[in-house]
Amino acid sequence: MLDRIPRIELLAGPTPLERMARAGAAVGHDGLWIKRDDVMSLGLGGNKVRSLEYWLGEAATTGGDMLVVAGAPASNQCRLVAAAGARMGIETLVLYAGDEPGALGGNAMLTRLFGARIRWLGPVTEVERGRRAAQVVEELRAHGRRPYLIGNPVVAALGYVRAAQELAEQVGALDLRHVLLPGSMGPTEAGFIFGSAVIGAPWTVHLVSVEYPEEELRRRVATLVKELQARTGIVPPKDPMATVRMDMDELGAGYGVATSSSRDAAAFFATHEALVLEQTYVAKTFASLLRQVRQGAIAPDEPACVLHTGGVPALFAQQAG
Repeated sequence: MLDRIPRIELLAGPTPLERMARAGAAVGHDGLWIKRDDVMSLGLGGNKVRSLEYWLGEAATTGGDMLVVAGAPASNQCRLVAAAGARMGIETLVLYAGDEPGALGGNAMLTRLFGARIRWLGPVTEVERGRRAAQVVEELRAHGRRPYLIGNPVVAALGYVRAAQELAEQVGALDLRHVLLPGSMGPTEAGFIFGSAVIGAPWTVHLVSVEYPEEELRRRVATLVKELQARTGIVPPKDPMATVRMDMDELGAGYGVATSSSRDAAAFFATHEALVLEQTYVAKTFASLLRQVRQGAIAPDEPACVLHTGGVPALFAQQAG
């Protein structure tokens, strides 16, 4: 459905869809599944790879000769941009908020390993970081470069429009009723919701907030859904947001802060399925699955799938629960 939009392929094929048999048996539900976007060949994988296919496609059509991305040192996005730059042979500049530490670990270490140039911006707010990134891009252009600034959320969301179609093709005759994914900045969520509506998917999408209050999360996602419709020219037969459920029960103290239930979920799925979940983002989504199954909100005869969005390197900076 997106054939006319520029895309550079980074995925070798569909990511795995696996049944979580032991986990399901432990909670009395034999229809629990996982869509493994943590299993990709590029840079330890994660949801931003799908976004990068379209960011790089746009960069190519605009004549970009280098990639610029800004974020925190723990950013999965910065890691994967650096990895994509290494694979494609494109120079990458990463702008990190904060002061340079004595040693790099986790995602920042991998970013440097992939050959990206790193510039430290000092202690800056998210707004200031964005302003500085735009300033750096203008400086590069003044010196004859053609930088592409990573981050357009509508372009990013296109990757998960495709992912919804991919999942529908994988499930086949399985009557998948629920899909759970983390609720945060919005592109992954909006793309998947929009894509699901376009193909008439039968499942309910559960957004498990890991960052925002319900009204803010819904506003962000709904705005991106409308922008996707304008970008693609595709009008879904029904309102994409009509069947979306917002789950605020795993938010805890907010973004980047683990909860007792997220730690428990990380331990549960590690010991039952050998899954690796970082504890502040994707583990909250798995915690929601466990809670809803145990409480009967997801019935035993209703197959459910969690979208594992990756972020595994962040785990190495977290304490085991």
